[in-house]
Amino acid sequence: MERDFATSGDLSRNPSFFYHLGDVVYYAGETPNYYFEFYESYNLYPAPIFAIPGNHDGDVNSTAPEPSLAAFIRNFCSQTPIHTPEAQDSARQTMTQPNVFWVLDAELATIIGLYSNCPEGGQVGAAQAAWFQSELAAAPADRALIVTVHHPIYSAYGPHPGSQHLKDLLDAACGAAGRIPDLVLTGHVHNYQRFTAPLAGRDVSFVVAGAGGYNSKLHILAQEFHSAKPPIQMPGSEGTLERFCDSNHGYLRIEVTSGGIHGEYYAVPNVDPSAAQLPALRPFDAWDIAVGSAARSAGAAAPGQPGGSAHSSGRRPPAARRAGRRRSRGSG
Repeated sequence: MERDFATSGDLSRNPSFFYHLGDVVYYAGETPNYYFEFYESYNLYPAPIFAIPGNHDGDVNSTAPEPSLAAFIRNFCSQTPIHTPEAQDSARQTMTQPNVFWVLDAELATIIGLYSNCPEGGQVGAAQAAWFQSELAAAPADRALIVTVHHPIYSAYGPHPGSQHLKDLLDAACGAAGRIPDLVLTGHVHNYQRFTAPLAGRDVSFVVAGAGGYNSKLHILAQEFHSAKPPIQMPGSEGTLERFCDSNHGYLRIEVTSGGIHGEYYAVPNVDPSAAQLPALRPFDAWDIAVGSAARSAGAAAPGQPGGSAHSSGRRPPAARRAGRRRSRGSG
């Protein structure tokens, strides 16, 4: 991801920020893990890093003397930017996100981030669900709308399947708010998967981007998916698996313009990062989604169409962040 930043010439396409989809630290979210699993890992990344927590950020060792999410809140929901002791020799300061579920307002996109807690399949309580519905309704109609949540709504990996609970939450909230996201980004499963599925009456792209690389082990899909040729209709599900990669770690890059969202997934080869010359990366998958007036003129959004280019990046920096209220635990 660091190689995506130009240092001279045209700097306009440099990513504006990195948006982490959860499990910032792994396996458990205590403060001592933050240096080796976050600050050291991203020491050379030159842009801001936003995040929503995953289940491992909420999990803490039973012998640890700190509550669930305390370390995440300390490092991502600080009142002011500070340099924490766990950052050690890293120059990165804490982020000032207002909550563990929150909204990132950018000039061209609204990103609503949920916290799905620790149980498999996720868990979102009534207070957070009501907040989510209100934020969907309040999202500006002239911007792209992206929803992020750690647990996937759709997944072809058996041990970490899609979440019916979260699907029902999105269906209910979008129906009541009268607003449907253009894109849903998730993590949890250690690979890349892209689905198209109906949400409140409209086809939407659902992406799993969880192959960041805690270790060499990725979550490999069953042989039936490798034998079939995508798109693959998921049995017993409304989701269609458009593309997947479970052989390499990788990252997603997103570009938002006034007319749409362009996504590219990069599968990173397993090479020595200290090598004098690293191979040039080409997108493993690319897709475009029309938003705003472009989507309306086409009659509907076109999720997941093979395309011609953020770490979640945007062309403009974020303008503001908000949440319903600051809380010390993500129990909502």
